[in-house]
Amino acid sequence: MKLDQALVNAAIAQMNRRWPGDEDAGAAAVYLDDGQILTSVALDNFNAGVTLCHEAGAFCQAYTLDRRVTASVCVNRVPEQGRTVILPPCGICQERLAVWGPGVEVGVPDPNDPTGWQARTLAEVNPYYWARQFTEGGWPSYEMHTSW
Repeated sequence: MKLDQALVNAAIAQMNRRWPGDEDAGAAAVYLDDGQILTSVALDNFNAGVTLCHEAGAFCQAYTLDRRVTASVCVNRVPEQGRTVILPPCGICQERLAVWGPGVEVGVPDPNDPTGWQARTLAEVNPYYWARQFTEGGWPSYEMHTSW
């Protein structure tokens, strides 16, 4: 499944279920290779060292189900601006998504519309992925990522 508005809407709906109202909030949604949508939110904690990104729960659930993630999007409500924005995956989430290969689509903000989004492959977002240095320039396979 490709990143589409339905996936963005699923993330927004999860955010609104978990944090109704006008506070700063976020959530994520992923498509699995069978079309299923998984959603998750960040694990907040007083100890910032144990928090997790919004996407981590959905990634772990996909891996637990032995399903491939094909698309991922993270949303964030910015109450002082009265809008919801798309957050591109942080470096850690890019690393987590790398398990499923360079073709995974991720949401990134539209540079011409702060409330809009565009789909980019993980390879486009991270063209110099470090692990390619160990595979003669190719993207490491699922097996290579998961055999450590």
